[in-house]
Amino acid sequence: MDKLNMHSPDLSQENIAKIRDLFPGCVTEARDEATGQLRLAVDFDQLRQQLSDHIVEGPQERYRLDWPGKREALIVSNAPVAKTLRPVSSESLNFENTKNLFIEGDNLDAIKLLQLGYLGSIKLIYIDPPYNTGNDFVYEDSFAQGSGEYLLNSMQEDGDGNKLVANVSANGRFHSDWLSFIFPRLRIARNLLKDDGIILISIDDNEVHNLIAVATEIFGRDNFLGSFVWRRRQTSDNRNYSRLSIDHEYVVAFGKSAASQLNGRGIDKGKYTNPDKDPRGPWTSENLTGLATASQRPNLHFDIVNPETGASYPPSPARGWAKSRETIAQLIAEKRILWPKSPTGRPREKKFLDSLKSQVTGFSSWLDSDATGFNYNGTREVTELFGAKIFDFPKPVQFIASLVDQVTSEEDIILDFFAGSASTAHAALKQSSEDGSNRSFIMVQIAEPTKAGSEAAQLGYATIADIGESQR
Repeated sequence: MDKLNMHSPDLSQENIAKIRDLFPGCVTEARDEATGQLRLAVDFDQLRQQLSDHIVEGPQERYRLDWPGKREALIVSNAPVAKTLRPVSSESLNFENTKNLFIEGDNLDAIKLLQLGYLGSIKLIYIDPPYNTGNDFVYEDSFAQGSGEYLLNSMQEDGDGNKLVANVSANGRFHSDWLSFIFPRLRIARNLLKDDGIILISIDDNEVHNLIAVATEIFGRDNFLGSFVWRRRQTSDNRNYSRLSIDHEYVVAFGKSAASQLNGRGIDKGKYTNPDKDPRGPWTSENLTGLATASQRPNLHFDIVNPETGASYPPSPARGWAKSRETIAQLIAEKRILWPKSPTGRPREKKFLDSLKSQVTGFSSWLDSDATGFNYNGTREVTELFGAKIFDFPKPVQFIASLVDQVTSEEDIILDFFAGSASTAHAALKQSSEDGSNRSFIMVQIAEPTKAGSEAAQLGYATIADIGESQR
């Protein structure tokens, strides 16, 4: 008898699962009015439309992100906190003079409290939140609470006996809970950013679509700067049934306003030389070939004639020239055309360093892992620091340092409220040491217990916060 399943099957959920197999876009998450539970539900309006060959009348269509629990998450983000940040000088280094903070506690409470002293002051927020892979974060079992009740409960794991549930993939409110978890934190994070501040969020395929959608609602569509792609794995993962090895992650970037921009990369000045001692200074040879056919841009298809020799150079039929006839004539008059020695060659532009509008070029959205490191580099770094593998999948310090370099400088403040092993603090110190800046950081980490029997626990680290704090 003790091996028998004493619960009858939930036929409704099983039938909905069958509908999802046929019409995946017609199954969503909704709250059961009778029990208050979030379960899988059929969007009957959408199902009727899927089964019809004409437009079916239904609710007014609109473009928006919605999920069960969104209104409660909004209340949570607006609710005040009746708490305070308590300094612990006995565990600090240079307590009276340091500009760096490590805060142990619930990160939503902490960033709400940080608004008192850091509102509009943070240049870079970098976070590596739970990816919602099926069992990687715990949440308060009820988001449906008023602001007063919220003051007594935490949305993350605590030691007060609050009911917490792991967000397993079988949960009917799987994506809704993650959205309710991240939404209030991003709303408060925006308040902390400077007008030209930037938030960078590491994520993978599980929630990248929802992350961009919810962050777009908070920061605005025009402030979506883009997504970086990082190759985290050197060798293929052969464990997936699909035989598709997921080797990459993303870093989603949003700005506070139109003033938010990266620092960019300095151009390679080594390409600019002055072999002919031109009084206008160093120059480089630049291609004049365009990208348009004659039918696409007929004005860019013409012969370029050397006025001294009379030699004529026709355009490539498939590409034409990159500049108009008038601009080419001006370049010829200013002796900024390099004529080919071969009659079959192509003229090129003599591009002077001083003529550049900017000596800064864009920072690629493709993060070169040979420069930033792979996952194993982060694991190796932590292992070397602690003498054991005490943290799962830490980001390489150089990976974060490259982001710090692109957003911050001088006296800027960096915030990470999913601090983990405090790699962001390490990266901020490393980058400041290399470029002579004086950045400061704020790390926030909840005292989440380490797993019993883990290497971290065996070394005496009772919580994840203990690991980060030890880096001081």
